[in-house]
Amino acid sequence: MTPISVAAASTDLDRGSLAAIDAAARALVRSTLGSGEGLALAVSGGCDSMVLLSAVNDAVRAERLGSPRVRVLTFNHGTGLHADAAAALVAAAAAGLGLEVRTGRGELRGASEAAWRSARWRFLRDASEGAMIATAHTGDDQIETVAMRVLRGAGARGLAGLEAATPGVVRPFLDVSRTALRKFARDRGVRFLDDPSNSSRAHLRNRVRLDLLPALERIRPGFGDELRALARRAALTRAEADAVAGGFVSADAQDGSIRVARHELATYDSAALCVLWPAIAARARVTLDRRGTLRLAQFTTSGAPGARIQLSGGVEVYRHGDFFVIHRVERRAGTAAVSLTGVVEFGRWWFQPIEPAGVTPTENTDRETCGATVVTGRDDPWTVDLPGDCSLSVRAWAPADRMRARTDGAARRVKRFLTDARVAGPSRVGWPVVLADDEIVWIPGVRRAAAPPERSGRPIVRYTCGTSPKRAQ
Repeated sequence: MTPISVAAASTDLDRGSLAAIDAAARALVRSTLGSGEGLALAVSGGCDSMVLLSAVNDAVRAERLGSPRVRVLTFNHGTGLHADAAAALVAAAAAGLGLEVRTGRGELRGASEAAWRSARWRFLRDASEGAMIATAHTGDDQIETVAMRVLRGAGARGLAGLEAATPGVVRPFLDVSRTALRKFARDRGVRFLDDPSNSSRAHLRNRVRLDLLPALERIRPGFGDELRALARRAALTRAEADAVAGGFVSADAQDGSIRVARHELATYDSAALCVLWPAIAARARVTLDRRGTLRLAQFTTSGAPGARIQLSGGVEVYRHGDFFVIHRVERRAGTAAVSLTGVVEFGRWWFQPIEPAGVTPTENTDRETCGATVVTGRDDPWTVDLPGDCSLSVRAWAPADRMRARTDGAARRVKRFLTDARVAGPSRVGWPVVLADDEIVWIPGVRRAAAPPERSGRPIVRYTCGTSPKRAQ
């Protein structure tokens, strides 16, 4: 597929729009790179994101920042020739500008938009390595998002749309129209690919974009601006609720579960609880529907110690003494092991190699048996070195499982390690253990196996583990 490329400037170009785009890019560069923070650009190969790449590159030169930490991230959904061509275009454009580019890939032909979005954001967050992620969402994207949320009966949290603050993410073009970005591309000769799926009415967003919003604008001119104003007000309400909700979260965990102080929360009436609970649940990356919110408001005052309620999406809230635990329920279908090769998704867990196999260890990482080759010398229990010459696998822990944490100690039950790490009972369901051959060598986030005497020359692979909740980005 041939990229669209227009080298000549158009005579009817809106110069004000060009200035707004340049100003937004320079503000982004100053706020991130200017303060020493890294910047990761999410670029799909479409018009909006390719303009983001071009405008940020121009802004970096204009600000004279030398060799800033700018990284280009693109995700190939594996849906066909267009996806391959778009990824190749991004890689070539980034290389031409002298920027680092990282490409992710999924095999998502026939998947839903939600599945595409989830896989894409998982890649972006991993590949950004903590740098600020910039997306090219426009004012039109915001109007479409809010309209879809209205159709679904969303409250203030949902109606904020893309105005809602997202940790680690910035959207510099939210005050710019999609038309303005097209004009920018035409004027500056920015090459891009149009995604053919954007014209398919099989997707709700496209029906909203192509049919619903134009019809509403005809009968109520300025309707889109009204939606954006509504979203800004909703974003303020959401931010206030988030600030209050933070005072109730007494603890959180890497597995996504959180603990919520009960006594303080129970002092609020039902209406306030219906505002606070969605903000609290969001800290566990859980989106509550209306029914779930009402049930939680009631459960706050009526739930007895040990009681629990199930919410949609596999979410459970459990009262444990003076606090609630909110988490996703892992449905365990046994303890069958899954081969740990490359990137592996295991239930709500995500295992990612962060250093290529075959590296000779320089730390204390070896012993004669495969099972103990796991200690990296780091303090982070979510990262570990594993033996590259053993059969690696991951499975859910079982009651009889044991692991040896010290070379001179006896093997202890995995359950004891989870207890020591203060992993609440409901959160333990489906917790993974990693095996080298048939020996448990790592309980992610909890403990590694014993550190053995070093034997140089053995290949290792470094893995990190995190959770992979659904993201509504």
